[in-house]
Amino acid sequence: MVEKVDNTKEVEIKYPADWKYKIITAKEHSAKNIAKEILQEREHSIKKSQNSSSGKYSSHSLEVLVHNDDDRKALYEALKKHEHIKFVL
Repeated sequence: MVEKVDNTKEVEIKYPADWKYKIITAKEHSAKNIAKEILQEREHSIKKSQNSSSGKYSSHSLEVLVHNDDDRKALYEALKKHEHIKFVL
């Protein structure tokens, strides 16, 4: 017998929470400077993950304290809209 799993439930996040975004930039752009530009004085950490096999892109883990769901989504949108960020997870 196969048991059905309900995947439609939203995950409950308890705020404030440390949230990690994975950002991918062209290698020639500084992810640290981009994060500082977006987050300004907001405390955060950013760590380089790896380069693409072609060496054209680099991925970084950006961790920041988010205060609520709207804050988390607004940061995602700001990262996504930045001209030097190619992809946000």
